[in-house]
Amino acid sequence: MATTSLITARNQATFKVTELINLLNGGEERTKRRKQIESWIYKNPAFLNGDRFQISREETYKRALNMSNEIIKICRREKIDTLNDNPDLSRLLFSAGEELPIGLHIGMFMPAIRDQGTEEQKRKWLPLIKNFEILGTYAQTELGHGTFLRGLETTATYDVSKREFILNSPTVTSTKWWPGALGKSCNYAVVAAQLYTKGKCYGIHMFIVQLRSMKDHKPLPGVTIGDIGNKFGYDTMDNGFLRLDNVRIPYENMLMRYAKVTPQGDYIPPKNSKITYGVMTLVRVNLVREASVILAAATTIAVRYSAVRHQTEIRPGEEPPVLDYVTQQFKLFPQLATAFAFHFAANYMLDTYNQVRSAVSSGNLNAITELHGISAGLKAFTTEISIAGIEICRRACGGHGYSNASGIQQLYNLWLPSATYEGENTVMYLQAARYIFKCYENLSEAPVTMNYLRSPQQTAAWNIKTLEDLSNYDALIAAFEQRARSKISNTAKRLKQLTKNGMHQNDAWNTVSIDLVQSVKVHCHCFIIKYYFQSLKDLKISSSLRQVMNTMALLYANYGIDENSGEFLESGFINGEQLNLVRAKVLLLLKEIRVNAVAIVDSFDFDDNYLRSALGAYDGNVYNRLYNWAKLSPLNKTEVHSSYKYLKPLLQSNL
Repeated sequence: MATTSLITARNQATFKVTELINLLNGGEERTKRRKQIESWIYKNPAFLNGDRFQISREETYKRALNMSNEIIKICRREKIDTLNDNPDLSRLLFSAGEELPIGLHIGMFMPAIRDQGTEEQKRKWLPLIKNFEILGTYAQTELGHGTFLRGLETTATYDVSKREFILNSPTVTSTKWWPGALGKSCNYAVVAAQLYTKGKCYGIHMFIVQLRSMKDHKPLPGVTIGDIGNKFGYDTMDNGFLRLDNVRIPYENMLMRYAKVTPQGDYIPPKNSKITYGVMTLVRVNLVREASVILAAATTIAVRYSAVRHQTEIRPGEEPPVLDYVTQQFKLFPQLATAFAFHFAANYMLDTYNQVRSAVSSGNLNAITELHGISAGLKAFTTEISIAGIEICRRACGGHGYSNASGIQQLYNLWLPSATYEGENTVMYLQAARYIFKCYENLSEAPVTMNYLRSPQQTAAWNIKTLEDLSNYDALIAAFEQRARSKISNTAKRLKQLTKNGMHQNDAWNTVSIDLVQSVKVHCHCFIIKYYFQSLKDLKISSSLRQVMNTMALLYANYGIDENSGEFLESGFINGEQLNLVRAKVLLLLKEIRVNAVAIVDSFDFDDNYLRSALGAYDGNVYNRLYNWAKLSPLNKTEVHSSYKYLKPLLQSNL
């Protein structure tokens, strides 16, 4: 049974939680399906993980393999498609609450072959992948190079006489490093390598390479492979290293849907050089959604705990819940609003990705450039903000937030590397900047998401005079557009001036790179605001839920102005008096959200088995859970620990 504090908070809700649950899931039927899928996981003993932080990494990895087997069994039993972008499969993997060794097989190895392989290649490889007769990963990052693909050193040289490619790691820095499940699990990989044919290099291409024997799993001749060792987190995953010593693979193992090498060794380039970025782009699009989910989970834990935890007397004899303190609301409620904002941005990005993928399949490659540019920026922006948000939630939980029992540590460990993998964030911002500034210089070809750049700089003042004016979507969007327009325009002028003064283009780009990164951030912020508001306008929901969703969206926008007030003032569109109105509006919105805060996080509908949190469980029974969790510590197996032999001489003054 839930604690009195949470019962009281839930009874105050002004909307139906089930309506918001169904909205976030995409409808009532999808909610039912999600719960059914989760039940297959949480009723399975293989996924009982209460002692997760009391076991070794090796044992954790073994359990992850067992969990992977159980998920495959579920897929076979329930006839869940493992080849395509199946939401049921994604839900199974998510519900496990861990990164599993089969994740890269499903999320990158399969899509690489599906999207970049020829029809003949797909007929050969996809059935093997679907049935898990082979287990693959995606080996791109190297010890010496990661995001800079052109710098990768692994080579694939075509031998015309034998119709084979020779894969080689010529230097220590060419060692493949970090691919998930590469160390001990996988027997195949899609390997990114510099293609050489007829003595000429044609850049990065993808090759299917067998790494281990199908009989005994031992590395094949010429293959040196292993685990890279302990990391900040990801104990379930055997991130690996790989060196190839003139390993030969068949001609047919180069993925040739777009770029081709003829049997005679002639190279036929793809119509669009960015077509090979397809798999990475899909992962980056998915990361936007994951940023929303992870931040929602952290916020759920912190809000529930803050509603249960009572601290300090505001007035004599009255010790209120921590969530009643405005300082706590100012920490947590913007994270809550951000989780929703990222949710709607992710929906837009996934729809866009599916449209682009369909267009590419039909031979139209123009849209992939826009998707690549937008996804790079949003990947960096959403992962950066959500990582910071998780830490805010942890600190908001006080001392107990530092305990592994809080569940936040697991979320943080799981999500922290997202700032680096699939494109280091600063590099992603700069990649997105190249696209944005290219569009700025040729606005006639800019996408609709950049329409605001076609408008001249605003000279009129922001039309905000009252608190009520700050509830106007168009007025808020105008402020974010002007901020972005001003930043991008000023940065472009500075870049042009430097080159005009004789500085080389590359040096000028590096000189203004801080402003370039910030330009992408303000564009992404503007993008998310616009699609957040647009999504709310399009929703068919009850008036009571609309009021709640509207309050959350207004908080996201007004808090965003307050948090970045310097840039808004710098744009010349907002003055100090209006900024004071924004800050007053934020306080009013915090008060409105307080009534519904617990019900809102309930609407994320995280199962306790996923959160694994003594602080954030649905029943709010924080202190009993903390006490019982502590008793499970291996140090408590005996009344007197075996290490007493070291303490005894100290305590008896016999050192």
